[in-house]
Amino acid sequence: MTKRRFPQPANTRPAGLPSRLGAMLYDGLLVTAIWIAVTVAHLVFFRFVLGQKAEEIGIQGVDIWSLRLLLVLITTLFFVFFWQRGGMTLGMQAWRLRVQTLDGESISLKQSLVRCLMAWLSLAALGIGYWWVLFDSQCRSWPDIASGTQTVKLPKH
Repeated sequence: MTKRRFPQPANTRPAGLPSRLGAMLYDGLLVTAIWIAVTVAHLVFFRFVLGQKAEEIGIQGVDIWSLRLLLVLITTLFFVFFWQRGGMTLGMQAWRLRVQTLDGESISLKQSLVRCLMAWLSLAALGIGYWWVLFDSQCRSWPDIASGTQTVKLPKH
């Protein structure tokens, strides 16, 4: 995918914590809906394709771990797709946020994957990776720092 340069309004600034949390809440609702659909599809597969009895689904390790892996994969694809497409997830669009390179271009696949990995780690560390925005002079989260990207707040039109 070729990088594209985003328009840089003069009043674009680093995104603060409230906007980031708002976008995360919106995206969390979307991801929850996707997880429900994926979980239903997973259950249908185990029940009707593999022929497991209803009461046996979710007991074996393969049932549990395949669903967990699938949910992580689907979530990662969700974010990578939107960040690659236009630098914004649907939640980020609502809060006028965009992720971009430090030069104001669309981020690479590698940067997207690093952001996702650091997002999981940030959440696993009780959100410290996102609270870091409050202490960083450039308002960067751990995913921003690790991937060499920035999350900016776009001006109102």
